[in-house]
Amino acid sequence: MQSHIMKEGVDSWESAMFLYRSAMKIVTTKLEILNDEFQHIHKYNPIEYVKSRLKTPESIVKKLKRNGFDSSMENMIEYINDIAGVRLVCSFTSDIYRLAEMIKKQRDFKVFAVKDYLEQPKPSGYRSYHLLVSVPVETSTGVVEVKVEIQIRTIAMDFWASLEHKIYYKFEGNAPEYISKDLQECAAIMSDLDAKMLSLNEAILEAQTIKE
Repeated sequence: MQSHIMKEGVDSWESAMFLYRSAMKIVTTKLEILNDEFQHIHKYNPIEYVKSRLKTPESIVKKLKRNGFDSSMENMIEYINDIAGVRLVCSFTSDIYRLAEMIKKQRDFKVFAVKDYLEQPKPSGYRSYHLLVSVPVETSTGVVEVKVEIQIRTIAMDFWASLEHKIYYKFEGNAPEYISKDLQECAAIMSDLDAKMLSLNEAILEAQTIKE
């Protein structure tokens, strides 16, 4: 069965959201299976929990306008890559790269963009690892390739990002300087905490190996 890009044959908002929602479910299920397999083989779960969400119409329109595009179905599908989003939250930074490699090896996932905000954090202090993938959604009329953004981050990063999100929408992207500065300081603390937690976990594993 031949695949086609999502923008072909999408005739309504409802059809588009159905496809995005379906793609999100496919990705979520696939990642949960990978986590179960990892647990079976290595007796360890790299994923603490999975979150998923669809962008609201208001959020999509705002992003299109912010990027200089008209509010059309075609522009939404072509230029907004994070309408369907799946977030993987793990304990340690090492898990992030482990999960990223597992995802890249999946035959059904076509990875066409990677953004490593661990290596290069945003000016705000934001840290996360993003993969933009397309997944095949089977419908009664054929297979459609649909974009999904996968974010991978630690618990500490997720907590920080949640606060940043609230601040961004509270001040509509123009937070007072002292709040932005405090948020950046929190990001540095978060990064140090992740590094120390990883180091502690490695020490525990090493001690267990010696004991055995």
